[in-house]
Amino acid sequence: MDILWTLLTLPYAPVRGLTAVVKVVAREAESRQHNPVNVRRELEALDAAEAAGEISAAERDRGQQQVLERLTGGAPVPRGGGEGGGRDGGSDPRRRRSGAQE
Repeated sequence: MDILWTLLTLPYAPVRGLTAVVKVVAREAESRQHNPVNVRRELEALDAAEAAGEISAAERDRGQQQVLERLTGGAPVPRGGGEGGGRDGGSDPRRRRSGAQE
């Protein structure tokens, strides 16, 4: 039975091999991305760029926020602008409907 199964699935061997390689590469990339040494290096590079006048303090803050969000895996927090965040400027369609009924 094992020989028959091996012969039947032999055409899929390259796909299984490629899948294994992709998993290894993804695991390595994730470990490098979350490596504290690399995170610290990125944060220090942002501080150095701000000290050299290459970027502003706001740009440094945004860069630090992106690094920390990537580290924690959290979704970016929308800044400013109140509720909503849709394309229509944050207006809620339910409010428009209830306002139209009155």
